Amino acid sequence: MATPLLQRRYSAEEYLAYEREAETKHEFIAGQIIAMSGGSRAHARISMNLAQVLGPLLRDRPCETYGSDMRVKVTARGMYTYPDLTVVCGEEQFEDAQVDTLLNPTLIIEVLSPSTERYDRGAKFDYYRALPSLQEYLLVAQNKVLVEHYVRAGDSWTLTTTDDLSAVVYLPAIGCTVPLAEIYRKVSVPVDPETADPSAADDNGA
Repeated sequence: MATPLLQRRYSAEEYLAYEREAETKHEFIAGQIIAMSGGSRAHARISMNLAQVLGPLLRDRPCETYGSDMRVKVTARGMYTYPDLTVVCGEEQFEDAQVDTLLNPTLIIEVLSPSTERYDRGAKFDYYRALPSLQEYLLVAQNKVLVEHYVRAGDSWTLTTTDDLSAVVYLPAIGCTVPLAEIYRKVSVPVDPETADPSAADDNGA
């Protein structure tokens, strides 16, 4: 996680006023405004692939898919952040009339970066777990084929990991099945030849 911009505490109101005028994105955690780092080509490609897969699957359902421009607030922790992809099913709840801060995501997806993966798996997931609406959390590696899938079961979370390019990930909270080959389409990552799907080989080059 990046260093706070200034060594003083801000209120949520100060953060939102600042953020809505800023040209770059910032998280807000424990009174600190923290600049978010830029992403790589692989990061952008994986995020786009996921949006392109989920969009048509959810088109005729009462769900909305948002990219990284949608801010999410973890009300219980006073945190604001920008997930790589967010899905909300049912009635959307926003913080105010600006309709730019979502309160009730159903699914959050983060594409891991070397500088943020420890944070995304640890402290950030701790924050996300405080969202009563959140049912699933998906972490996608960008330097190898690996998807970590957390599903809420009451007060606990179960984890399933998948590193087989020919496999699929089922997202029960939104009723969608996502092939790993589609997640990594046009992304150059090391692939185990024993588990790779030959039909997807041509699609995973840069």
